[in-house]
Amino acid sequence: MYMGSEILMLSPLLLYAGFRVWSLLRGKGRRILWAALFLLLLLGYPLAESFSHGSGNLWAAGLMNAGYITLPLMLYLVLAVIVSDAVIGLARLTRLLSKEAVRSPRFRRIRLGLLLILPAVVVAFGAWNFQRLQIREYLVEIPRKSAEGPGLTIVFASDFHLQERTARGMMDRFTAKVNAVKPDLVLIGGDIVEGDSRNENLDAFATAFRGIRSTYGVYGVLGNHDSYGGDPTALFEKAGIKMLLDKVEKIDGSIYLAGRLDGRSRGRTGARKSIDALLADVPDDLPIVVLDHRPTDLDNVGRSRADLQISGHTHNAQMFPLNLIARRDYEISWGYGIKGRTQVIVSSGIQGWGPPVRTAGASEILVIRVVFRNGR
Repeated sequence: MYMGSEILMLSPLLLYAGFRVWSLLRGKGRRILWAALFLLLLLGYPLAESFSHGSGNLWAAGLMNAGYITLPLMLYLVLAVIVSDAVIGLARLTRLLSKEAVRSPRFRRIRLGLLLILPAVVVAFGAWNFQRLQIREYLVEIPRKSAEGPGLTIVFASDFHLQERTARGMMDRFTAKVNAVKPDLVLIGGDIVEGDSRNENLDAFATAFRGIRSTYGVYGVLGNHDSYGGDPTALFEKAGIKMLLDKVEKIDGSIYLAGRLDGRSRGRTGARKSIDALLADVPDDLPIVVLDHRPTDLDNVGRSRADLQISGHTHNAQMFPLNLIARRDYEISWGYGIKGRTQVIVSSGIQGWGPPVRTAGASEILVIRVVFRNGR
């Protein structure tokens, strides 16, 4: 999402960062070695993208993972260089550091070490954090109307991006965590598969989904990645996920669940209905929960009869400080918010796109405790 466009915009800074490291090295051999390594880092992401459309061989998957890792490495190298230059510049202006101290061999070695080590440490943490699946809980009150019972426990998960290089056991951990909650309803918010890949593990993924236990079943919507390449319908049928493609389903006597088509469905499922058209024939006797892959169209949703919208897609941009950019593009890019009469919850997702690194937020399963309050 943000990874390609925003990082490529930093290309002059990438070259500057490479030059700053090169200038700290001594000896022709070390500088040539750094230049070669830096070129590999620059080429890593484009090569990973090319392998992502490949055959799924193990060696290709390994190269793809290595290539994707170069993207956050370069991002944090740029940030380390900028922060280093700013701190040293400020120290020079305030005369805390002399020109001679900055140019000394010892200072240069320490600076070089920090510029090379800190990005690697941050990326290592991000890789660990990416695989760490957490539960995040929300308590939401919505009007009871004629709903039965005190409320619902809804589990929401999105943005799996399942493919050959998905970590072994991730889906088993996901299913175990979901079942431990004992949910009334499980909702899947799209981008289940990474449709560009020739995915040979679909049967195993489907089996894991079928292991989910909930009172009223598992419902889902398509995401933008589900629409790439092959038809994912077969997976959803095997997985026991009932897809709501611009449809509304009554869930027992508790809620109406409205599942929207993705706004960028690439023509495969047609243009989606407006929120008003989708809800036009829905009675006003129960609360309405909207499931939409993207947290968009919020102005219209907030003016509709929807009580709660649940979305994914943004990944919370996966990496700091790109999550700050996501806030510019999405009114509610992650977490909880209110738009008009509608409460909105946006998840950062189960996994993510591209680099298996997360330095903004967490890989999360949402547990939404919906409480029906008396009154309209």
